[in-house]
Amino acid sequence: MSLQESSIEKASVPSGFPIELRPTAEEIGVLGPVERTGFWLTRRMNFGVWKRFWTLCQRHVGSLWIYIATYNLMNVFGIENIENSDSSRPLILVANHRSFFDMYTVSSVMFRRTTRPITLFFPVRAKFFYDNPIGWLVNLVMGWWSMYPPFFREEGEGEKRKFDKYSVRELIRISTEGRGHIIGFHPEGKRNLSDDDYSFLPAQPGIGKVILNAEPQVIPVFIAGLGNDLPKQILGNWTGGEKVRIWFGEPIDLSEFYGKRDSLRVQKQIADHLMEKIKELGEHDRNWMSSDITA
Repeated sequence: MSLQESSIEKASVPSGFPIELRPTAEEIGVLGPVERTGFWLTRRMNFGVWKRFWTLCQRHVGSLWIYIATYNLMNVFGIENIENSDSSRPLILVANHRSFFDMYTVSSVMFRRTTRPITLFFPVRAKFFYDNPIGWLVNLVMGWWSMYPPFFREEGEGEKRKFDKYSVRELIRISTEGRGHIIGFHPEGKRNLSDDDYSFLPAQPGIGKVILNAEPQVIPVFIAGLGNDLPKQILGNWTGGEKVRIWFGEPIDLSEFYGKRDSLRVQKQIADHLMEKIKELGEHDRNWMSSDITA
């Protein structure tokens, strides 16, 4: 490491972080001052006593207001698959992505309908949530800082993708060990803006890399009925909005992929396999909706 790199690292890294948990000087150096501040602040909130404090807030405050806003519309299937999972091993939830509020609603259901320990992490695109103090506030108010780790995969900002190497390592660490760790992941990579609840975007290979390296438990989730207009969503709870449906599938056996070379092709195969499991839950929902209409 050069003297200049050493100076950057010393200036950029707060004390108290073990060296193996830090991005390298090159990785952190591609971020601007606001982005670095947002990262280190959120990293601190997802570590040690702070993480335990915010998890208590999620369990007793956040889950309550989501319940109040959705209880007349909520329909949950397969929650026993979460309850029966091994809380000593990390669990990745792979879900379709149609609303800003998908994983917040899923987390509320898990907190209120299971007794297992839960410590949440939601990998997120860094744009807004890490480069803007208002985004930091949204992360606090909506996610209790759980939108972590960040990924800077934005068009035109290729240099910042160097930081994503750290985020992948950090996500693998979180998915490898940690009692109660539950990681919410959208294989599609971004929100599907289609009006069809049963359409899906192509799966991105990133989740495959995490699974190959961490070998966590994996459960598919299908979510439908949530919108992106928060006032309308809340009002619909009392005026007859669309039913919210959350389907938790059985754990996915991915042992056939373990031991294979960590290549882009294998990563994509895993991601596609996960999307097929999500689609199967979507078909269960389609049939349930059809039978409910005809009943």
